[in-house]
Amino acid sequence: MSILIKSATIIAPGNNSLHQKKRDILIQRGQIEKIASTIAPKGSEKIIERTNLHASIGWFDGGVAFGEPGFEERETIANGLDVAAKSGFTDVVLNANTNPTPDTSSDIVFLKDRARGKLTDLHPMGNLTLGGNGKGLAELYDMHNAGAVAFYDHKKSLSDANLLKIALLYAQNFNGLVCSFPQDASIAAYGNVHEGAVSTRLGLKGIPALAEELQLARDLFLLEYTGGKLHIPTISSARSVKLIAEAKKKGLDVTCSVAIHNLFFTDEELETFDTNFKTLPPLREKKDSQALIKGLKNGTIDYVTSDHTPIDIEEKRVEFDNANYGTIGLESTFGGLNSLVGTDMAVELLTKGRERFHISAPDLKEGVPANLTLFDPDETFVFSNGHIGSTSKNSIFLNRKIKGRVFGSIKNGKIELN
Repeated sequence: MSILIKSATIIAPGNNSLHQKKRDILIQRGQIEKIASTIAPKGSEKIIERTNLHASIGWFDGGVAFGEPGFEERETIANGLDVAAKSGFTDVVLNANTNPTPDTSSDIVFLKDRARGKLTDLHPMGNLTLGGNGKGLAELYDMHNAGAVAFYDHKKSLSDANLLKIALLYAQNFNGLVCSFPQDASIAAYGNVHEGAVSTRLGLKGIPALAEELQLARDLFLLEYTGGKLHIPTISSARSVKLIAEAKKKGLDVTCSVAIHNLFFTDEELETFDTNFKTLPPLREKKDSQALIKGLKNGTIDYVTSDHTPIDIEEKRVEFDNANYGTIGLESTFGGLNSLVGTDMAVELLTKGRERFHISAPDLKEGVPANLTLFDPDETFVFSNGHIGSTSKNSIFLNRKIKGRVFGSIKNGKIELN
């Protein structure tokens, strides 16, 4: 297939020869053949022309959930990857929250097979412990050899410090990445939302920021003792940003991410008791979201994730205490992030993170495989159900004004456009 992208403003921070330049891009047989001010069509190309068209290298999401196997009613792998492609993400890391959870090499092979032939590449994580029960290590080395990019008991805190110590030591044998969810379960207890003035006023059980910070401090002490590579998914508090910054100054090999909704929203949204605002970690206070944005800008936080978590309607249309955690986010991540930090930084953040999972980063130049995201950074609109391609509709951004519309993406010789 030949594709000719016409008059696209290229967003490539750090590449002075292309950044903010308007160019035509010719793609032949999946490779970028030519980038020039003007390329005349020959008649056989699929021509892409959009108002205010912009292009960057393909975006990356380091933490999505779909559902298959076990929760296909929430989202299948096939549909989830189609949604990711149309949302601009050409690589996604899949969380281990299926049923059964991926504990073995054959589980990883199954997940990769289900994603075969799609535009967006899927990179599965395996469980850190068997069944995610926190009591014994899963088959880390075998899963690594099968293609697992990291090991994580999705949104489950590991209470056994010695088990995390062993995992960090063992994974060094094959340069494996260990992930640890930052929440002390004994402190969080039966909480549903951030513990503070809002939870007190609404009568909702709280999860104090201390639960996150205490677990994070413990994990960083363990990393300092063992060495190895540690990733902390979705931090949410100002103090956590400070702890990560201090650890990096010590030279510890630690990275972290933040979910887009913890940047965009605060616990003030809970006044409506809308269960789409029930997330884990919970939405916290304004000072926390401001510290998280500052941590992104100064490099303390390594990348942003959609934390895309489809939940079916039966688990959301219930009393707030009984609702399941999670919000979908692939379709709205760019618009939310672009609204907060501007286009250049949004694109820079959405293209970071691959290297942590040993995923090859794409390039935007002639002679390389086309791996591109197409978008309009300036269109402002109210996000609605009509913008959702996911099977589940539990979006925290519903009825929220955001800035930036994604047209689609190109990779693996395929194109997906909205």
